[in-house]
Formats: sequence, structure tokens, C-alpha cells
Amino acid sequence: MSTTTPVHITRETTETKGQYIARVDGIAEPAELTFSIASEKLVIADHTDVPDSMRGMGVGLQLVERLVADAREGNYKILPLCPFVNAQRKKHPEWADVFQG
Repeated sequence: MSTTTPVHITRETTETKGQYIARVDGIAEPAELTFSIASEKLVIADHTDVPDSMRGMGVGLQLVERLVADAREGNYKILPLCPFVNAQRKKHPEWADVFQG
């Protein structure tokens, strides 16, 4: 990912659902990672979608990194039902503390 292409990630939540939205300057369509809140101690990563215009920029990885950081800060676990999140979990054994399953 180029340092000239900043990624802005925001988090939105309701009582039972949430999403991370990533925006890149100059690209209209955002990327997103959605999750379900199962309990105070568990969120389920449901789906990650990165538009073709952001492919190869590392945006999907940055969304998962934010999810992991928030899980550590909030002291909860992540159940990775999303295939992309699960694949990233397998590539990053240092994240094992926040993943369940």
C-alpha cells in the first residue's frame, strides 16, 4: 500500500450488528467488513467486500487489522465466518489471542 493513498476506516455499530467502512481518497465506493455482535465477549466476522478499484492496496487487510485491534482493546473474541477474515487469521498467528474457532 502506498503511503500516498491514505485509508480512512470508520466503525459503525448497532446493538446486534456492526461494520467497518474503509474509504480511499478519490475512490467513490467504500470497502467494508461486517460483523454480528453475539455477546459482550464475541463478535462474528460475517463478510468483507473490497471493490475492484481498491484491489491490491491492502485495504482488506487493514480492515481486519482494525477488527483485531478493537477486539484486543474491547477484550472480546472474533469468530471468523468470513472466508477472507479466516484466511488472514491463518496468515497472522500473532492474532491467535483474539480469534475463536
